[in-house]
Amino acid sequence: MKAFVPDGGGRVRMIDVDEAAPAAGEALVAVEAFSVNRGETFLLEDPPAGWRPGKDIAGRVTQAAANGTGPRAGTRVVGHPPSRGWAERVAVSASTLVELPDEVPAVTAAALPLAGLTALRLVRAAGPLIGKRLLITGASGGVGHYVTELAVASGAEVTAVSASPERGARLAALGATVVTGPADAPGRYDIVMESAGGQSLTTARRKARTSGTVLWFGQASRTPVTIDFFDWIDGTAGAPIVAFGYERADFADERDLATLVRLTATGRLHPEIGTLLPWEHTPDVIDAIRHRRLRGNAVLTLS
Repeated sequence: MKAFVPDGGGRVRMIDVDEAAPAAGEALVAVEAFSVNRGETFLLEDPPAGWRPGKDIAGRVTQAAANGTGPRAGTRVVGHPPSRGWAERVAVSASTLVELPDEVPAVTAAALPLAGLTALRLVRAAGPLIGKRLLITGASGGVGHYVTELAVASGAEVTAVSASPERGARLAALGATVVTGPADAPGRYDIVMESAGGQSLTTARRKARTSGTVLWFGQASRTPVTIDFFDWIDGTAGAPIVAFGYERADFADERDLATLVRLTATGRLHPEIGTLLPWEHTPDVIDAIRHRRLRGNAVLTLS
């Protein structure tokens, strides 16, 4: 079968690889669509031996798990395997696959796993949001769109940082106030969600109320954070910075992914797909993501 593999230069190339061989508890899924995440583009620069990219997939089960668990052959599913999803077929733990209703096409479902799980768990970590003010940086990506829609629906007043009004147009349509930098965010916030790192985190932290919380969930700028001690004794100190990782042992991926599918099927969540192309364009999409030319999720389709 064909699959994308690291080319040794930070990109990918399509080659023929051995057919996926599912273990007893794994189902074989024919991939119809997958999405590309920024973190995967970083990992391509120094990939582990034998690793192949691909964490967000949607398709159809062609071979059910031998141990009888999970969906039957022919079932449309979305999954979040640890790797190897940028391929014609992939073996996925059957218990983690979520069945797709007719209302959710594969291209929409493929945009849900990593970005959707991250957003859902960020909103959960923020606690009850009704009546609270929330600031999110780096909001033009998939996570930012999901957080904005979920938080607004939960009763929060959301300010979203986007590099330009054009990239932030959909965020505004979802109900957010859009600014081009955290320094421009009006007032103080109960919750700050920060994903850029560098000076962005330092500036965004100063926007948090002393009783608030800063959830630091990424460093997309790849610029290390420098925090000045005297920045913490100027009357703004008090809001803790909490490092957030979306992979959580206390929340099952399949349960949260099923929630995302249900919200999408019922029209309460609308994945923002900024790019939809045949999978042969994956190398170009990787470049576009690295240079921040895309908004929302990038989804690739297999014929």
